[in-house]
Amino acid sequence: MKQMQCATLDGFDAKVVDVEVAFVRALPSFTIVGLAQTSIQESKERVKSALSTIDFKFPPQKVTVNLSPSDLRKEGSHFDLPIALLIALQKELVDFSGYMAFGELGLDGKLKDTKSLFALILSLAQEGITPRIIIPKQSVEKISQIPNLELYPVETLSEALDIFRAGTDGVEVIKSIGVSPEVYHDSFPLDFKDIRGQESAKRASLIAAAGMHNILYEGSPGCGKTMSAKRLQYILPAMSTQELLHKAKLDALDGKEPDFSPLRPFRAPHHSATRASIFGGGSKQAKIGEVALAHHGILYFDELPHFPKSILESLREPLEDYKVLVSRVNSKIEYATKFLFVGSMNPCPCGNLLSESKLCRCNDLEVQRYKNRLSSPLLDRIDLYVQMEEISADDSSSITSKEMFEKVQKAVLMQQSRDQKESNGKMSDVEVSKHCTLDEAGEAILESASRRFSLSQRAIQKLLKVARTIADLEEERSIQKAHVMEAIRYIKPVS
Repeated sequence: MKQMQCATLDGFDAKVVDVEVAFVRALPSFTIVGLAQTSIQESKERVKSALSTIDFKFPPQKVTVNLSPSDLRKEGSHFDLPIALLIALQKELVDFSGYMAFGELGLDGKLKDTKSLFALILSLAQEGITPRIIIPKQSVEKISQIPNLELYPVETLSEALDIFRAGTDGVEVIKSIGVSPEVYHDSFPLDFKDIRGQESAKRASLIAAAGMHNILYEGSPGCGKTMSAKRLQYILPAMSTQELLHKAKLDALDGKEPDFSPLRPFRAPHHSATRASIFGGGSKQAKIGEVALAHHGILYFDELPHFPKSILESLREPLEDYKVLVSRVNSKIEYATKFLFVGSMNPCPCGNLLSESKLCRCNDLEVQRYKNRLSSPLLDRIDLYVQMEEISADDSSSITSKEMFEKVQKAVLMQQSRDQKESNGKMSDVEVSKHCTLDEAGEAILESASRRFSLSQRAIQKLLKVARTIADLEEERSIQKAHVMEAIRYIKPVS
């Protein structure tokens, strides 16, 4: 019996799989066992055809392939290569220890890339599993972005066999050093300079980006809510190497080719999207949803009150605990959800309640029902509330996205100088106590605001976080009275 290691995705993480092959005296057959899904069962035909290109002939025996552990569901065509290697080298004295092999085989014996390879190998590297890895040459460009790997790229099954038959001398070996992210892109296709007026909204957007604070825009149709939300993506802090790799992994899990762009994710599901598509799910195997795909980026809900109540209330956990648990009979998967939540809404069903030029057609009961779709616990998890101004012909552009991004970067440097692990908006209560201290004047204002607005403990904490970000934007080491007063301006008034 021969044995070699491969891996499969179990939700978000990779699990090592031992691929075992045995030739048994019995009627000739080819069997794969070990809870292998359709994509692996189909590999029998691909492996047979690929082995025929190297003139390999199956002996008149039963060939059994076992994927261990047998109680773990396995899927992916990348198991083709280890199965073919074990069968072809069954009669030879070969040591497979220290190697892992991944790759889909074509009928002509050529190796092909698969979209799940990057997520698989990144997960293994994050767990400290970094053996010598045989991969298709097509995969080198993206896999080499993962640091500290020893890669053996091959184009055909024959080249992979030569690694074990002739040794690694003369074989191309790539020592990956990892991705080198740019400081940030210098292109702002969606620029805040396109938005005329709305100075309060721009200031709030700057604070939200600098501290990754959740924000809600409210205003009449056409005033610039969606424009502001879409431009936030371009002024968020530059991504770290680990964040960039994590984003690429999410792209792979979402069925996309990783592009290693330094632009943070922006996910904007429609209000008609299903709960499973937003939070993840599936009838048998849990799949990733929009909430998890927005990790380290932005999750934008346009027309927030039109989302179903069940979806809005389910947002509480990812906004508070920064994780979401998807439970199914066959699997339970936990995803990280540290994103900037952005919502936008009209002030009433017709949208004209705040307009000075248009007549609102809604009565008081309709307006109240519309606002009641957003519960107090959900609003309590939103740090900044902005009421957009009505557009005027005299409005002009004031600040560009590039200028805002530079201010955000300076604020991030202030956070890093305090040895702060998280952005201001995602700090724990312990970190808030450590980094958000106030002087006597600030304490007095905070106490007064707490009584006036009936602030919960969570609301007080978020107010401190916002004040900390405002101080960082002003490059002040301590939170001052003016910073607290500005933070109070963004409290959502009780309707």
